[in-house]
Amino acid sequence: MKDYREMAQEVSTSAAALRKGLPDAMAGFAALGKGAYFDGALSIKFKELIALALCVASRCDGCVAYHAKRVSELGASREEVLETIGVAIQMGGGPSMVYGGEALRAFDAFQATAATGE
Repeated sequence: MKDYREMAQEVSTSAAALRKGLPDAMAGFAALGKGAYFDGALSIKFKELIALALCVASRCDGCVAYHAKRVSELGASREEVLETIGVAIQMGGGPSMVYGGEALRAFDAFQATAATGE
């Protein structure tokens, strides 16, 4: 079983090492986060729930740990997290289906080219 608390700590430790080794790049990344995570038309909690959904869809363990911790700290309910996960599952499936059609069209195009010798 994964220890998500340990994983979230590892993400923070890795980020600290990157801030030390790549201060300018990481300052830019931090600025991007500051520009995205603020209470505006969407609350910070809602934005973190969006981030959690994206983590699930992209299958990033460290990201899941970090953003699950954040939504917990921001007071998200289990029901909110479950609904977020439901959307992530649906989006992970839908885009894969659409992209699968693209992959099949690409394959068919290469097969047609091979058949004609072009």
